Amino acid sequence: MIIKYLPGISNRDSSSFFLIAGPCAIESEDMAMEIAEKIKKISNQLHIPFIFKGSYRKANRSRLDSFTGIGNEKALKILEKVGREFSVTTTTDIHESAEAEMAAAYVDVLQIPAFLCRQTDLLVAAAETGKVVNIKKGQFLSASSMKFAVDKVKESGNDKVILTDRGNSFGYQDLIVDFRGIPTMRSFEVPTVMDCTHSLQQPNQNTGVTGGKPELIATIAKAAIAVGADGLFIETHPEPQKAKSDGANMLPLDKLEDLLTSLVRIREAVL
Repeated sequence: MIIKYLPGISNRDSSSFFLIAGPCAIESEDMAMEIAEKIKKISNQLHIPFIFKGSYRKANRSRLDSFTGIGNEKALKILEKVGREFSVTTTTDIHESAEAEMAAAYVDVLQIPAFLCRQTDLLVAAAETGKVVNIKKGQFLSASSMKFAVDKVKESGNDKVILTDRGNSFGYQDLIVDFRGIPTMRSFEVPTVMDCTHSLQQPNQNTGVTGGKPELIATIAKAAIAVGADGLFIETHPEPQKAKSDGANMLPLDKLEDLLTSLVRIREAVL
């Protein structure tokens, strides 16, 4: 599992799935610290390896007036502080090749957004930092096609790769998850994650604001564990309705513990 590449990750001896979780975007230091502290406490209680996620910048926005961030350096320093204060592994997404080296100075894992998973220069730049590279599967690709994204990173001298499924486009305004993709991507001998929140997005709404079906997060998560996912990706926020990005499909923070408790039981049952 990818844990072997992350010496600072918690609960290294766990046989459970690992968790990538946090807010969609870094909105403030106080918010990031509150969320990280809560998830760290829950993950330690349940013995789940935990990676804190937060986007330092949101580049893929529907409208020009959409929230994009609080400033690159400010947000990256918050991610660095979260990692240091709570002794957790951290991740953020990057959008252009020049961002790889910059972000790698602050976080442990570089995430490639789904829309950009075929961008060769971006994958190579991320690989060359030596950091773990988490590639999100494009909504427009089959699971089997992701082998080529993995190959780009490995052939650039970095075998520390994660793949994350986030569903496939279904019509113009919906996504659907094909759970056959998890064993397919695991066959590439890389840890495979299910994004339980973005897979429930309803993009391209007439308002220019992405919708979602957060009431189905537990359904997606349970199914993913049942079919053998190595990890889960869950965006969470104390008040999703007030979140500045992707609030429509985030899990309320106060519901995370109960969900993870049930998922640990499913994991134990299928091992």
